[in-house]
Amino acid sequence: MVPQTEQYLGELRCKAVHGPSQVELITDAPTDNYGRGESFSPTDLVVTALVTCKLTTMALFAHHDNVKLDGTKACAEKHMSTDPPRRIVRIVVRIDCPRGIPRAYREKLEYVARTCPVAKSLHPDIVLDVTFIYPD
Repeated sequence: MVPQTEQYLGELRCKAVHGPSQVELITDAPTDNYGRGESFSPTDLVVTALVTCKLTTMALFAHHDNVKLDGTKACAEKHMSTDPPRRIVRIVVRIDCPRGIPRAYREKLEYVARTCPVAKSLHPDIVLDVTFIYPD
């Protein structure tokens, strides 16, 4: 268990503190929901958690096989519902892998990414549209 604390600061802004490291994170409500939009929103952090979990689990898996994933990049976009209740309905992720990943290894790597802990924790109604790009 990793302790953390959260505090509402006012004006739709919160501060979270990671217990062991004391690293602080600020969230803001998005501008389309009356916030400042000056930092990640809570739903943005869901996407951030998903993508960084995919990258981390891929790297852990690849490390055991001496496959280097350094330089892997990802971009993501979050789609919110247009009908109430406000919620994430779709997350689009593109993962650009570095050169040199063997073709036979790619399917295993993608499986690890698709089954990362955060992906398995999201509601099944959220559409996860994940694409892997391999330069050849």
